[in-house]
Amino acid sequence: MLGLGDRIAAVSHECDYPPEAAEKPRGTICRIDAAAPSGAIDEEVRRRIRQGLPLYEIDVDLLVRLRPDLIVTQAQCDVCAVRFEDVTAAVSSTPELAATRVVPLNPASLDDVLRDIRRIGEAAGCPGRAEEVVADLQRRIARVQAATRDIPSHQKPRVACIEWIEPLMLAGNWMPQLLDLAGAAPGPTTAGEHSRYHAWQEVIDFQPEVIVVMPCGFDLPRTIQEAAALREQPGWSDLPAVRNSRVFAVDGNAYFNRAG
Repeated sequence: MLGLGDRIAAVSHECDYPPEAAEKPRGTICRIDAAAPSGAIDEEVRRRIRQGLPLYEIDVDLLVRLRPDLIVTQAQCDVCAVRFEDVTAAVSSTPELAATRVVPLNPASLDDVLRDIRRIGEAAGCPGRAEEVVADLQRRIARVQAATRDIPSHQKPRVACIEWIEPLMLAGNWMPQLLDLAGAAPGPTTAGEHSRYHAWQEVIDFQPEVIVVMPCGFDLPRTIQEAAALREQPGWSDLPAVRNSRVFAVDGNAYFNRAG
């Protein structure tokens, strides 16, 4: 978006977009078996946290060799990616990185996402380009708002976005706002609040007319595989979304879980 691809020295182990990211050195390492079922991943994360073991590690030797001017990291979720505190500790304890600036991103809403684009542009020395990108996105958002603003409340479909399957988590952060913009009722989640675990009964009580399965970090084939477990939930077949064949598996990793 900002045209800085040729200035990126390294990426995280999760970075896969744009495709050129695959050609960059990886500055982080995952210690979780990402190929395990969602329930097993959750258990492994909890076990490592109880035992004080890291979920991710930073390749400090690589950073020393690269001497980056700027590190863009996240401060939103200690489970999804390297902790912000671990990044700052690695930088502050390494003399070779004394001049490196760290910019953490912690968006909880669509406005925060746009604000972060400006922050990155400012930190990377291209604030003008960042403003152009934000203005273009704001125009796109306005077009969606114009198309949906007159939909009566009683006609807005009830939509549940499942961000993790076992245990169940419904999507928070910017997702309720996106659903509202698209003309839907987002259900038992609150815009601007981090995603949290939910009891299955909350889904039953909501009676969603549309279900979007979008587990964090999973691509489409993996999502389809994991979504099979939802059929075992009590009352699944009686939900309006299931009865009317309006359950959709999507690539949440590419389109919804990441603030960009």
